Amino acid sequence: MTRTTVTTENAPAPAAPLSQGIRKGGLLQVSGQLPLDPDTGETVGTTVAEQTAQALRNVTAVLKAGGAGLADVVMLRVYLTDPAHLAGMNEAYAAAVGEPFPARTTVYMRLPPGLLVEIDALAVLDD
Repeated sequence: MTRTTVTTENAPAPAAPLSQGIRKGGLLQVSGQLPLDPDTGETVGTTVAEQTAQALRNVTAVLKAGGAGLADVVMLRVYLTDPAHLAGMNEAYAAAVGEPFPARTTVYMRLPPGLLVEIDALAVLDD
């Protein structure tokens, strides 16, 4: 089974040695997406809700490039910088992802200044 790199101009280009996504067989792993505008590289929004929406748009763009969509996602991992942001993230997340929700893990970590959230995804495709 071949491992295929997934790339799209509709999500920010990685600034580190990683791929936007990797597909192997029916699995598609999307690397952590930050709330960056893919055209400018600038942070989108100052609230966790705004940044969550942008990070999920970036995740969705990579999923699409790999032949998947949010309905194929079985696991999302959300990285927040502050536990106080959980409610705002949950609200934006629920609106963007919709039911039935995939499994999810939320952890807290340090991100570069101004960034409040990062999200990665694991999708399973039928082929």
